Amino acid sequence: MSTPGEAKAREKQQTAGRLLIRSLMQQNVKYIFGIPGGKIMPTFDVLRDEGPQLIVCRHEQNAAFMAAAVGRLTGRPGVCLVTSGPGTGNLVTGAATATTEGDPMVAIGGIVPLADTLKQTHQSMDSVAVMKPVTKFSVAINAPEAAGEAVVNAFRAAMTPRAGASFIAFPRDVQGAVTEASVPPPLPLPPLGAAPEDMIRRAAEKISKAKSPVILLGMGASEPRATTAVRALLKRHALPVVGTFQGAGAISRELLPLFFGRVGLFRNQPGDKLLARADVVLTIGYDPVEFDPSFWNVGKARAIIHLDDYPCDIDNHYEPELELRGSVSDTISALASMLQEQSFTAGPELQAIQAEWKALQNPPDPKSHGSSVYPLNTVLALRSLVDDDTIIACDMGSVHIWMARHFFQFEPRKLLFTNGQQTLGVGIPWAMAASFTYPSKKVVAVVGDGGFLFSSMELETAVRSKLNITVLVFRDGSYNMVAFQQELLYGRTSGTDFGNPDIVKYVESLGCVGMRVNKPDELVPTLRKALETPGVVVVDIPTDYSKNVEIGEHVIPEAWD
Repeated sequence: MSTPGEAKAREKQQTAGRLLIRSLMQQNVKYIFGIPGGKIMPTFDVLRDEGPQLIVCRHEQNAAFMAAAVGRLTGRPGVCLVTSGPGTGNLVTGAATATTEGDPMVAIGGIVPLADTLKQTHQSMDSVAVMKPVTKFSVAINAPEAAGEAVVNAFRAAMTPRAGASFIAFPRDVQGAVTEASVPPPLPLPPLGAAPEDMIRRAAEKISKAKSPVILLGMGASEPRATTAVRALLKRHALPVVGTFQGAGAISRELLPLFFGRVGLFRNQPGDKLLARADVVLTIGYDPVEFDPSFWNVGKARAIIHLDDYPCDIDNHYEPELELRGSVSDTISALASMLQEQSFTAGPELQAIQAEWKALQNPPDPKSHGSSVYPLNTVLALRSLVDDDTIIACDMGSVHIWMARHFFQFEPRKLLFTNGQQTLGVGIPWAMAASFTYPSKKVVAVVGDGGFLFSSMELETAVRSKLNITVLVFRDGSYNMVAFQQELLYGRTSGTDFGNPDIVKYVESLGCVGMRVNKPDELVPTLRKALETPGVVVVDIPTDYSKNVEIGEHVIPEAWD
């Protein structure tokens, strides 16, 4: 045990661990999501004296999900801090999801002392090599002076378009080594300007001459500055628009007459029909991982203009005639200035597509039977009870299908979907990250009972952190998103059924408020009460997914593989 005097002397010394934490503070990091362990202890010890607020999590994967969600919501990387071996291994899914879906995050993992890195010893693993395939930047700090540099470079790599995850391996002995290196300044990325003027002019001419131009909005269009520019463009030069799931919120209520819905996972949606008749498609902030171009550009019958802040990945079905690379918001604004003001008039064909889209917006509310509730009833009830400022984190599963088809949000980065990795279990940690980031906003997690038990242990963290979130659990006792596909393909299911705890009692044991919908008539009053109750509230909703097979006929099979 050290004496008080020795402890004070240690605090005055700048170790590599202290340099790393101070460098994170210089990057304006407010929270670190983490789990302690032997190989990261020296850095955790520093957090007792200074540094961002430590949120002690219950699983490293959830810590990574939270860090990535902070990145998506703010544009600045969230940070997670874990130990070596399995601690770092548990980050892989979170980092892969962040990198695939363009969410900036920085993960830091302890590793064995330098002298042990080539030995078969406790928790020895080449974590840099493990993380390299799922990150944009993966390095080890092998000298104490490099700790600050590693942080700055990790942040810059995570934010450089296309954004994603960075990883830093931190040997235990290096963490405690003394260094006189100074904390580096933030060194933000130099801002991009608009794409070259001549390219924008060519794009404007092509759009102006097109008979059926369409805008396809992707994830990048839901970045707030890009959304502002998109809305200004459409007010000046009205064009029909579709969006991917991750582009949700870019279109305002005012611009709804131009919007033909979302595309992804399904065929024969109104948005698909709009794209099918287009001769020019302007993609804004779109990445093929959101909705594979082979699903919407069959036959390559349309010219594509790619507008983004990074070069596109060339695909057999995605070969843009023009690439407008630069600041998304500045490029859109420049394009708007070159297009003449134009109103929008829908001809008979577009009117028919619009009618289909309106039917999806306002579907008949099906009458639920027995004690279970149709998922559409829950989605429509939630829509009626929340405002545009509510943040909704949607997990993967059949719940994702119904939310993507029928829940509409009109502000950017308020409706969160996973569509790149389609990762099960993100709903609760994403909602928690939103509550940490925007404590005054209402936050809702919409999850199935499969995804719920992937991350429900983190509800204890939410209660301990005094968060305000409402979790809706669509309970049916199966991995239904797989089950209904199996029914369609094989006429039977295999390996999709499971048991559940009593969800209300389970969440109450974690300190949450538990509620249950016992019959369909209780749905709206129960949801209203849950949304009005402070703290962490979980609602158990017995769900009847029998109508999934009907919409399954429109599913693109390859989208699930």
